[in-house]
Amino acid sequence: MNYISTRGAAPVLGFGEAMMTGLARDGGLYVPQTVPVMPAGEIAALAGLPYEEVAFRVMRPFIGGFFGDDGFRGLIDSAYRSFAHAARAPLAELAPNHFLLELFHGPTLAFKDFAMQLIGQMMQAALAKTGERITIVGATSGDTGSAALEAFRGLANVEVFILFPQGRVSDVQRRQMTTVSETNCHALAVDGSFDDCQARLKDMFNDFAFRDGVRLAGVNSINWARVLAQVVYYFYAAVALGAPHRSVSFTVPTGNFGDIFAGYIAKRMGLPIDQLVIATNQNDILDRALRAGEYRTNGVKPSISPSMDIQVSSNFERALFDAYGRDGKAIAALMDEMKAGGFRISQGALETLRSTFASGRCSEEETMATIARVWTATGELLCPHSAVGVKVAEEHLATSPMITLATAHPAKFPDAVERATGLRPGLPPHLADLFDKPERMTPVPDDLAALQALVRERLARQVQG
Repeated sequence: MNYISTRGAAPVLGFGEAMMTGLARDGGLYVPQTVPVMPAGEIAALAGLPYEEVAFRVMRPFIGGFFGDDGFRGLIDSAYRSFAHAARAPLAELAPNHFLLELFHGPTLAFKDFAMQLIGQMMQAALAKTGERITIVGATSGDTGSAALEAFRGLANVEVFILFPQGRVSDVQRRQMTTVSETNCHALAVDGSFDDCQARLKDMFNDFAFRDGVRLAGVNSINWARVLAQVVYYFYAAVALGAPHRSVSFTVPTGNFGDIFAGYIAKRMGLPIDQLVIATNQNDILDRALRAGEYRTNGVKPSISPSMDIQVSSNFERALFDAYGRDGKAIAALMDEMKAGGFRISQGALETLRSTFASGRCSEEETMATIARVWTATGELLCPHSAVGVKVAEEHLATSPMITLATAHPAKFPDAVERATGLRPGLPPHLADLFDKPERMTPVPDDLAALQALVRERLARQVQG
């Protein structure tokens, strides 16, 4: 299996190289050269299997022989051993034909754990082959950062720097990053939005002297391995509800488009998905793009669903690449236009996107009302992001079962949940002392040179230590 860049001017890589590279050297994102199709019989055979076995069978064609089958099974088993639910990703029924896929039973209580725990295992195994050291820099709107720090904390050959927007994540999200005590972990509070953090991250990758000098690697969803790990739970949930013998639909609360792009890959692989519904909060650029054909930023508005407070959705580039017939030059031109604030999607590409994705928007008031209503009707507590998904899903219910992705535990956003329901959700036992631990973070300006200087200084300090 080979991987190509969405901008068409970077080297073709194998899986291991694509995973360790992250962002392509032409600024694009790696995607598989071809998407393998899983026959209906093989999909049907997934029913009733443990999550780990489903993960092996779904991801194996994309991995090739990079780890070896026994080695890859071992990495998968290690990745999900710490999950609190035996089913890993259980389904709960909210209403007739509407189900909630609970993706918050990992160690940091968010769906990011499914990918990050596995990519941590895979990167560690890859580094063990070479003895190399790497520097991971990630940008987070709230959940990626804690998942990354949890996955890489204490590893001798990895240094981790996480950029998060100061004051724009929940207290629980912040503390999950800032209370990590291992010295290879660095939480950097950036004076800006998530889009600013993500832009500086890409700037670091595009500065080849810096990138090569510090052996930079990425764990944001720009990394194909992150997306691949998320493809698994689409298959796991769908076969539990009768696929491939009947189709299912998914609604995905999303900001950076990685999670729903994983659903698109599942559909390309042959999973019978009827609707893939994009659910946005008030930062609704993806919904506006599908409705009007204009992908244009208009500023990030802080919300009670902060992990979705994004205007520049990196993984949308992967969807555009396919919608434009895999024309790398066309995508590179669009991304140049993006630097000036946005672009118009061609009519043909827009029709392709609309044939694949539906979309909807949920306001702050609707988010709160959904949390309250679902709690009263079902006893299910939703985090604000999951509530965005549920509200939009209800607007797209049809004959096929609808599965809404519950992306985070409600205890990560206790203030919003308490305002909506009067009930303050408590943290699970393994995080019960989160607010008793000292915090350790570094405020930094939204400035590339300052960030690069800090990374170099911390790396030098680790070597001296």
